[in-house]
Amino acid sequence: MYKNELDNHIRNKTISNSFLFYGESYFLIDMYTKMLTNIEDASIVTFYYDEYNFSSAKAHLSQASLFGGNNILVIKNDKKIPKKELETLFLLCEKNKDNLFIFAYYGSDNKAYANAFSKLSTMVVRFFHPKPYEAQNILLARANELHINISKYTISHLLQLQNGDIALAMQELEKLSIFQHEITNKDIEQLVYGLSEVSLEEFLQKLIEKKEFLDDLHNLLEHGEDPIRILGAFTNYITQLYMFNIYIRINGAPNAKEILGYNAPKFVVEKKAATSMKIKLPTYTKLTTLLLESELKMKSSNADKEAILFATLLEVGKII
Repeated sequence: MYKNELDNHIRNKTISNSFLFYGESYFLIDMYTKMLTNIEDASIVTFYYDEYNFSSAKAHLSQASLFGGNNILVIKNDKKIPKKELETLFLLCEKNKDNLFIFAYYGSDNKAYANAFSKLSTMVVRFFHPKPYEAQNILLARANELHINISKYTISHLLQLQNGDIALAMQELEKLSIFQHEITNKDIEQLVYGLSEVSLEEFLQKLIEKKEFLDDLHNLLEHGEDPIRILGAFTNYITQLYMFNIYIRINGAPNAKEILGYNAPKFVVEKKAATSMKIKLPTYTKLTTLLLESELKMKSSNADKEAILFATLLEVGKII
């Protein structure tokens, strides 16, 4: 199902107690995970990335809550979890309605779970990037919660200044909450640093084209982008380019629906297709190995994540 169907279930109070979230919008995955697990006095356990342990996850949903309330399990991972393990965890929710389990999948394989678990009451939801009006409504709702006096037109201006990145716009809203007066376009222009020239997609393209990127990277980090997310986005980007490259070699022309699982604008398809063919197949292997090894270092140690990111991207420039 998609976001609007999930919203209908939430409004009608017909939601399940187990969910699998995936798709292009990490922001929406995080937002709905936080919203659905906001249950008072619940016993919640969250596994991030390599912390996941099937036995521990199963034990949490199998035991009675210490406080007589809900047992909540959240798994956040960019790697696929075996379907048998997920099915076991979902079945524990089928047996006990006091349980709640969400698997937030941040991987790029959007076909992995698309048709899975149809025999269970688990709600499998794919989140696409919010359309402009959806992003505006989300931000406006948050502004009301923060008691910020701001119009939808100014919200739109904020989004445009952040190149449509709703996560960055949300962070700026939090900062604006300290002001008591009405927030105007002039306030936005004076107080918010625009990233219209430093979008993540454009930044990744600069890396591929071996252009100067350090200033852009500093700006991204200073305005809330997480090093792991940047590296993960680059890995996904390289994977997409590789898929374009292979598809074009076999079929002669790109097809976004078959490659990405959704229709993309023509100019986006043409740009990715052209870029993908500039990279040799052995180079894709080297890049993927480097990125995955670096991501593992970030997630499995207390090392400086920003330092690892800088070193990795400099090495990318040598490989391409």
